[in-house]
Amino acid sequence: MIRVRVLGVALDPAQEHVILLKPVLRPWGRILPVWIGAQEATAILVAVQGAPSPRPLAHELMLSIVDELSARVERVEVTRVDDGTFYAAVTLDTPRGARVVDARPSDAIALASRADAPIFVADEVLAVAGIPDTVSEESDEASARDEESRIAEFRSFLDEVEPEDFED
Repeated sequence: MIRVRVLGVALDPAQEHVILLKPVLRPWGRILPVWIGAQEATAILVAVQGAPSPRPLAHELMLSIVDELSARVERVEVTRVDDGTFYAAVTLDTPRGARVVDARPSDAIALASRADAPIFVADEVLAVAGIPDTVSEESDEASARDEESRIAEFRSFLDEVEPEDFED
């Protein structure tokens, strides 16, 4: 498993939302694009930016339920990709022990972003569905300064790519 962070959210040429996941600890030279819905994109952006929402979003509700049950989100994993569909799991630390719950990656990432839980991607998922990292730099400081230009460059890349390009 490779620990990743949310690099950003972009729109592809068809105006579909794409979340970009970048390895954290060592440069892999690849990032993982995952197509998500507009509501999940909003939830992830709100969570990553630490912005409050006027009313609880679905992922904030999920986190409240987890908290009320004396549990916590331990981690999220994007476990596999099958025919272009990504699969994920949320690991909860509960009073009765660890529990793993199947989830859509968009929901799992939104929940992890709100819970400040680590996100992991299976090595084979990044190898199969990852794309060359032409939008981020090795240095996190440089990365923070140039995020807007990298996202613009990625949007340019998206002008030529189709979701079918990531199918086996």
